[in-house]
Amino acid sequence: MVILLPVAEITARERILLAAERLIAERGQLVPLRDIAAAAGQRNNSAVQYHFGSRDGLIEAVVEQRMATLEVRRLELLAERAADDGPDGVHELLEVLVVPMFELSPRHGIGYYARFLEQIRTHPAVTDEANLRGTRRTSVRVIMHRLDRSLPDLPPALRRRRLRAMPTVLFSLLADHERAVQDGRVAADDTAAWAELIDMLAGVLTAPVTQRIAAHHGPRQ
Repeated sequence: MVILLPVAEITARERILLAAERLIAERGQLVPLRDIAAAAGQRNNSAVQYHFGSRDGLIEAVVEQRMATLEVRRLELLAERAADDGPDGVHELLEVLVVPMFELSPRHGIGYYARFLEQIRTHPAVTDEANLRGTRRTSVRVIMHRLDRSLPDLPPALRRRRLRAMPTVLFSLLADHERAVQDGRVAADDTAAWAELIDMLAGVLTAPVTQRIAAHHGPRQ
């Protein structure tokens, strides 16, 4: 069930975050800050700078807000897997990583974040360094390390390249799903659609290595 805050309880800062997420998703990360302020109902064109300091500060704040929700859910799923002593294969780890992102819409009414990520995919807020060193991204760090261990048949350099490419593919597939939900072509809670996307991501990580590529990358380790 989606729980919406009464209008009076949404602060100016929260309004700006919501407006930024939507407008960046729709128009790209260079959308004028004054347009974001106006969409958030702020008469002062410098409202974004007042609350976030800069465009980068605003983008980082949107990411951190959503990551806080995703972190809680991913840690829950990791704990459930540990309690059940379930397998730690590629598919299972991808489910822990991706399912919480699918759940943002049906659980929390968040319908623009995937497209927002697609637009900012090269921003420092979502780089490997941010994910692997961020103090609030423990779950992502655990999942990525376990994914690395789950691909022993790949040469190390190729394994790293595939893991680094995965967010680009993930953001694009999630954004397409989000657009399909908005257009009414798929239900937000269609778990079969979720599973298909996870299968595609698993394919990216586990695709067979041709002899030419294997020779280029050297022996497996």
